[in-house]
Amino acid sequence: MQTRTQSLIESFANVTIGYFVALSAQMIVFPLYEIEVSLSQNIQIGLIFTAVSIARSYLLRRFFNHYHHQPAG
Repeated sequence: MQTRTQSLIESFANVTIGYFVALSAQMIVFPLYEIEVSLSQNIQIGLIFTAVSIARSYLLRRFFNHYHHQPAG
């Protein structure tokens, strides 16, 4: 079982790696669709999608945690 510190470090690593994977993918995919954005805009788009992903993950985790702890009935 992980400590809270280990869980925090894993979450931070997951988000950081995910951000750079997404940023790299954008820089490859956008030109294929003739979407021209600057590096700065790519960074901003990546941050927006990262924030959305964190919110989605948190809300899903809370939903399943709530559902899992409901009394049987």
